[in-house]
Amino acid sequence: MESKTDGGAASLTSEELAAIQDEEVLNKMLDDATDFEERRTIRVALRDLLKKKRDKREQDRGARQQDLRQQVLSKGGTTGAAVSVGRASMNQPSTNRTTGQTSPSASTPFNRSAGSQASLAAASAQECPAAVPNAKNVKQMLLDWCRAKTEPYEGVDIRNFSSSWKDGIAFCALVHRFFPDAFEYSILNPNSHRENFQLAFSTAERMAGCPPLLDADDLVRMKEPDWKCVYTYIQEFYRCLVEKGLVKTKKRL
Repeated sequence: MESKTDGGAASLTSEELAAIQDEEVLNKMLDDATDFEERRTIRVALRDLLKKKRDKREQDRGARQQDLRQQVLSKGGTTGAAVSVGRASMNQPSTNRTTGQTSPSASTPFNRSAGSQASLAAASAQECPAAVPNAKNVKQMLLDWCRAKTEPYEGVDIRNFSSSWKDGIAFCALVHRFFPDAFEYSILNPNSHRENFQLAFSTAERMAGCPPLLDADDLVRMKEPDWKCVYTYIQEFYRCLVEKGLVKTKKRL
Protein backbone atom coordinates (compact mmCIF):
# COMPACT_ATOMS: atom_id res chain seq x y z
CA MET A 1 0.00 0.00 0.00
CA GLU A 2 1.30 3.43 -0.92
CA SER A 3 2.10 5.52 2.12
CA LYS A 4 0.43 8.88 2.63
CA THR A 5 3.81 10.55 2.61
CA ASP A 6 4.73 9.02 -0.76
CA GLY A 7 1.31 9.86 -2.15
CA GLY A 8 1.74 13.55 -1.30
CA ALA A 9 -0.92 15.88 -0.03
CA ALA A 10 -3.50 14.38 -2.38
CA SER A 11 -3.74 11.32 -0.13
CA LEU A 12 -4.16 13.42 3.02
CA THR A 13 -7.54 14.55 4.29
CA SER A 14 -8.24 18.09 5.42
CA GLU A 15 -8.15 16.86 9.03
CA GLU A 16 -4.74 15.27 8.53
CA LEU A 17 -3.37 18.43 6.93
CA ALA A 18 -4.77 20.47 9.80
CA ALA A 19 -2.84 18.26 12.23
CA ILE A 20 0.48 19.35 10.66
CA GLN A 21 1.85 22.12 12.85
CA ASP A 22 5.04 22.80 10.91
CA GLU A 23 4.75 25.74 8.50
CA GLU A 24 7.83 24.65 6.53
CA VAL A 25 6.33 21.22 5.89
CA LEU A 26 3.14 22.73 4.49
CA ASN A 27 5.10 25.21 2.37
CA LYS A 28 7.17 22.35 0.93
CA MET A 29 4.01 20.39 0.16
CA LEU A 30 2.53 23.47 -1.51
CA ASP A 31 5.64 23.90 -3.65
CA ASP A 32 5.52 20.26 -4.72
CA ALA A 33 1.78 20.13 -5.40
CA THR A 34 0.59 20.32 -9.02
CA ASP A 35 -3.14 19.61 -8.74
CA PHE A 36 -5.34 22.70 -8.24
CA GLU A 37 -7.59 21.11 -5.63
CA GLU A 38 -4.60 19.74 -3.80
CA ARG A 39 -2.97 23.17 -3.64
CA ARG A 40 -6.23 24.73 -2.48
CA THR A 41 -6.52 22.27 0.41
CA ILE A 42 -2.93 22.86 1.47
CA ARG A 43 -3.37 26.64 1.33
CA VAL A 44 -6.41 26.38 3.60
CA ALA A 45 -4.40 24.32 6.11
CA LEU A 46 -1.49 26.78 5.90
CA ARG A 47 -3.74 29.81 6.43
CA ASP A 48 -5.36 28.12 9.44
CA LEU A 49 -1.93 27.33 10.91
CA LEU A 50 -0.73 30.91 10.44
CA LYS A 51 -3.91 32.21 12.05
CA LYS A 52 -3.36 29.92 15.05
CA LYS A 53 0.18 31.23 15.39
CA ARG A 54 -0.98 34.84 15.13
CA ASP A 55 -3.71 34.24 17.72
CA LYS A 56 -1.15 32.64 20.03
CA ARG A 57 1.17 35.62 19.62
CA GLU A 58 -1.70 37.97 20.40
CA GLN A 59 -2.48 36.01 23.57
CA ASP A 60 1.18 36.09 24.63
CA ARG A 61 1.37 39.79 23.82
CA GLY A 62 -1.73 40.48 25.92
CA ALA A 63 -0.24 38.57 28.84
CA ARG A 64 2.99 40.58 28.58
CA GLN A 65 1.00 43.82 28.45
CA GLN A 66 -0.78 42.80 31.64
CA ASP A 67 2.56 41.99 33.30
CA LEU A 68 3.91 45.42 32.30
CA ARG A 69 0.84 47.14 33.70
CA GLN A 70 1.24 45.27 36.95
CA GLN A 71 4.91 46.28 37.11
CA VAL A 72 3.99 49.91 36.50
CA LEU A 73 1.37 49.86 39.23
CA SER A 74 3.72 48.19 41.70
CA LYS A 75 6.84 50.24 40.91
CA GLY A 76 5.42 53.56 39.70
CA GLY A 77 7.87 56.46 39.25
CA THR A 78 10.40 55.96 36.47
CA THR A 79 8.68 52.96 34.90
CA GLY A 80 5.34 54.76 34.86
CA ALA A 81 6.94 57.74 33.13
CA ALA A 82 8.56 55.44 30.58
CA VAL A 83 5.19 53.91 29.74
CA SER A 84 3.78 57.42 29.32
CA VAL A 85 6.62 58.12 26.87
CA GLY A 86 5.81 54.88 25.07
CA ARG A 87 2.19 55.96 24.68
CA ALA A 88 3.23 59.30 23.22
CA SER A 89 5.52 57.62 20.69
CA MET A 90 2.59 55.52 19.43
CA ASN A 91 0.28 58.56 19.21
CA GLN A 92 -1.93 57.17 21.97
CA PRO A 93 -3.99 59.56 24.16
CA SER A 94 -2.84 59.88 27.75
CA THR A 95 -5.42 60.78 30.34
CA ASN A 96 -2.91 61.48 33.12
CA ARG A 97 0.58 62.46 32.09
CA THR A 98 1.40 63.89 35.48
CA THR A 99 1.27 60.56 37.27
CA GLY A 100 2.20 58.41 34.28
CA GLN A 101 -0.62 55.99 35.14
CA THR A 102 -1.71 53.72 32.33
CA SER A 103 -5.31 53.51 31.18
CA PRO A 104 -6.97 50.35 29.78
CA SER A 105 -8.20 52.38 26.80
CA ALA A 106 -4.56 53.18 25.93
CA SER A 107 -3.55 49.56 25.52
CA THR A 108 -2.78 48.52 21.94
CA PRO A 109 -0.75 45.71 20.34
CA PHE A 110 2.11 48.22 20.05
CA ASN A 111 1.94 49.66 23.59
CA ARG A 112 4.20 47.13 25.29
CA SER A 113 7.66 48.66 25.24
CA ALA A 114 8.20 49.92 28.79
CA GLY A 115 11.35 47.84 29.32
CA SER A 116 13.12 48.97 26.16
CA GLN A 117 11.87 52.55 26.55
CA ALA A 118 13.31 52.67 30.07
CA SER A 119 16.67 51.28 28.92
CA LEU A 120 16.89 53.69 25.99
CA ALA A 121 15.81 56.64 28.10
CA ALA A 122 18.42 55.77 30.72
CA ALA A 123 21.16 55.61 28.10
CA SER A 124 20.04 58.92 26.61
CA ALA A 125 19.98 60.65 29.99
CA GLN A 126 23.45 59.30 30.80
CA GLU A 127 24.92 60.63 27.56
CA CYS A 128 23.04 63.97 27.74
CA PRO A 129 22.20 64.64 31.43
CA ALA A 130 20.64 68.00 30.61
CA ALA A 131 18.16 66.49 28.17
CA VAL A 132 14.81 65.24 29.34
CA PRO A 133 13.99 61.95 27.56
CA ASN A 134 10.86 62.15 25.45
CA ALA A 135 9.19 60.13 22.73
CA LYS A 136 10.94 61.99 19.93
CA ASN A 137 14.53 61.67 21.12
CA VAL A 138 14.04 58.08 22.29
CA LYS A 139 12.75 57.14 18.86
CA GLN A 140 15.62 59.00 17.15
CA MET A 141 18.14 57.39 19.46
CA LEU A 142 16.86 53.93 18.59
CA LEU A 143 16.99 54.78 14.88
CA ASP A 144 20.58 56.05 15.25
CA TRP A 145 21.49 52.86 17.13
CA CYS A 146 20.10 50.72 14.31
CA ARG A 147 21.95 52.79 11.71
CA ALA A 148 25.24 52.53 13.61
CA LYS A 149 24.97 48.78 14.10
CA THR A 150 24.14 48.07 10.45
CA GLU A 151 26.46 50.63 8.84
CA PRO A 152 29.08 48.03 7.76
CA TYR A 153 26.47 45.93 5.95
CA GLU A 154 26.08 46.20 2.19
CA GLY A 155 22.57 46.92 0.97
CA VAL A 156 21.36 48.47 4.23
CA ASP A 157 20.51 52.17 4.54
CA ILE A 158 18.28 52.79 7.54
CA ARG A 159 16.55 56.16 7.37
CA ASN A 160 13.23 55.41 9.06
CA PHE A 161 11.19 52.65 10.72
CA SER A 162 9.14 51.88 7.61
CA SER A 163 10.46 51.72 4.05
CA SER A 164 14.04 51.05 5.16
CA TRP A 165 12.93 47.64 6.46
CA LYS A 166 10.62 46.50 3.65
CA ASP A 167 12.88 43.83 2.11
CA GLY A 168 13.92 42.23 5.41
CA ILE A 169 17.63 42.84 4.81
CA ALA A 170 17.89 45.49 7.54
CA PHE A 171 16.38 43.07 10.07
CA CYS A 172 18.87 40.40 9.00
CA ALA A 173 21.80 42.81 9.25
CA LEU A 174 20.82 43.97 12.73
CA VAL A 175 20.40 40.40 14.00
CA HIS A 176 23.60 39.26 12.26
CA ARG A 177 25.57 42.05 13.94
CA PHE A 178 24.99 40.40 17.31
CA PHE A 179 24.88 36.78 16.14
CA PRO A 180 27.34 36.56 13.21
CA ASP A 181 27.56 32.77 13.34
CA ALA A 182 23.81 32.23 13.05
CA PHE A 183 23.68 32.58 9.26
CA GLU A 184 25.67 33.79 6.25
CA TYR A 185 24.67 37.36 5.51
CA SER A 186 26.54 37.67 2.21
CA ILE A 187 24.35 35.11 0.43
CA LEU A 188 21.01 36.76 1.27
CA ASN A 189 18.82 37.83 -1.63
CA PRO A 190 17.23 41.31 -1.25
CA ASN A 191 14.36 40.14 -3.46
CA SER A 192 13.45 37.26 -1.13
CA HIS A 193 11.50 39.41 1.27
CA ARG A 194 9.56 36.66 3.02
CA GLU A 195 12.62 34.46 3.55
CA ASN A 196 14.61 37.41 4.90
CA PHE A 197 11.88 38.32 7.40
CA GLN A 198 11.53 34.73 8.55
CA LEU A 199 15.29 34.30 8.91
CA ALA A 200 15.70 37.46 10.97
CA PHE A 201 12.71 36.86 13.26
CA SER A 202 13.41 33.16 13.85
CA THR A 203 17.09 33.85 14.57
CA ALA A 204 16.24 36.69 16.95
CA GLU A 205 13.79 34.43 18.76
CA ARG A 206 16.22 31.50 18.97
CA MET A 207 19.36 33.44 19.87
CA ALA A 208 18.04 36.45 21.79
CA GLY A 209 14.69 35.21 23.07
CA CYS A 210 12.93 37.99 21.16
CA PRO A 211 9.26 37.09 20.52
CA PRO A 212 8.23 37.17 16.83
CA LEU A 213 5.91 40.16 17.10
CA LEU A 214 5.92 40.66 13.32
CA ASP A 215 4.52 38.24 10.76
CA ALA A 216 6.47 37.69 7.54
CA ASP A 217 3.35 37.02 5.46
CA ASP A 218 1.71 40.22 6.65
CA LEU A 219 4.82 42.25 5.89
CA VAL A 220 5.21 41.00 2.33
CA ARG A 221 1.62 42.02 1.59
CA MET A 222 2.34 45.62 2.62
CA LYS A 223 3.82 48.22 0.33
CA GLU A 224 5.76 49.44 3.35
CA PRO A 225 5.83 48.09 6.92
CA ASP A 226 3.86 50.03 9.53
CA TRP A 227 6.47 52.09 11.37
CA LYS A 228 4.79 51.51 14.74
CA CYS A 229 5.12 47.74 14.29
CA VAL A 230 8.79 47.92 13.29
CA TYR A 231 9.56 50.42 16.07
CA THR A 232 7.95 48.17 18.68
CA TYR A 233 9.77 45.07 17.42
CA ILE A 234 13.16 46.81 17.45
CA GLN A 235 12.50 48.05 20.98
CA GLU A 236 11.76 44.48 22.06
CA PHE A 237 14.90 43.18 20.33
CA TYR A 238 16.95 45.88 22.06
CA ARG A 239 15.44 44.94 25.43
CA CYS A 240 16.30 41.26 24.89
CA LEU A 241 19.89 42.16 24.00
CA VAL A 242 20.17 44.25 27.16
CA GLU A 243 18.88 41.35 29.26
CA LYS A 244 21.49 39.06 27.72
CA GLY A 245 24.25 41.58 28.37
CA LEU A 246 24.94 42.10 24.67
CA VAL A 247 24.08 45.80 24.88
CA LYS A 248 25.44 47.82 27.76
CA THR A 249 23.44 50.64 29.31
CA LYS A 250 24.51 52.83 32.21
CA LYS A 251 22.10 53.23 35.08
CA ARG A 252 21.16 56.69 36.21
CA LEU A 253 22.10 57.66 39.76
